Amino acid sequence: MIRPGLCSVTFRGLDIEDVVALADHARLACIEWAGDAHVPPGDAVAAARARELTESAGLAVASYGSYLRFEGADDENRTEGDAVIASARMLGAPRIRVWAGSRGSAEVAEPHRARLVGRVQDFADRAAEHGLEVGLEFHGGTLTDEIGSTLRLLEEVGRGTVLSYWQPHQDMPAADAVGTLRQALPFLSTIHVFSWWPDHQRHPLSAREDLWREVFTVLAAEGSDRDALLEFIPGDDPALLSREAQTLRSLIAAGEDAAR
Repeated sequence: MIRPGLCSVTFRGLDIEDVVALADHARLACIEWAGDAHVPPGDAVAAARARELTESAGLAVASYGSYLRFEGADDENRTEGDAVIASARMLGAPRIRVWAGSRGSAEVAEPHRARLVGRVQDFADRAAEHGLEVGLEFHGGTLTDEIGSTLRLLEEVGRGTVLSYWQPHQDMPAADAVGTLRQALPFLSTIHVFSWWPDHQRHPLSAREDLWREVFTVLAAEGSDRDALLEFIPGDDPALLSREAQTLRSLIAAGEDAAR
């Protein structure tokens, strides 16, 4: 089953209560709470409030969208990781999203890559003690900037609790983007959904219907349970969320029909 949801970072300027109300009104099922906006690492009050309001609305916490990048001094990295785990636990999140460094794979020398791998392993092991999965953001400017490096990283980390997010990379044609999805599929937990084309130009989800229809057909055919989270909408306009959510549900349903 593909569960439609929302990344709270879509409306970073709104209060937690407003984000929940919007997601509920749009008939979405879950929310990924942002660590750089609504639920900062270590802020127990914000995490508890987000969880309470989410669950009271009949929604689920999909994940904790952290911005942990495994950089900096060892002590600083571990302290930040502990705060992220604490917030995820307080949220009742099943998964923590993390970032694989701060530079593209071609710019990272092997010793630095090995250090990042070791830090991801350590963090994943600590998170697993609390039943938490880890999801790597699939994004430029990190070790997951292209599919080959992403698959290599997952193999290097070698933890069954470490999976990957997926989204179409900027300026990538639909066919190429779906190709990366197919390769990542065995390791995939979560989809970030938006229509940017070209570059940072934001459009309604329907503007790339060809891409998303095929994405959800591929996901439905494989059959695993996953979250599909709306991340960006045109103009960051809350008034457009219900429309975009309806498009998302329609695309998920179309993918399921095509996969039958």
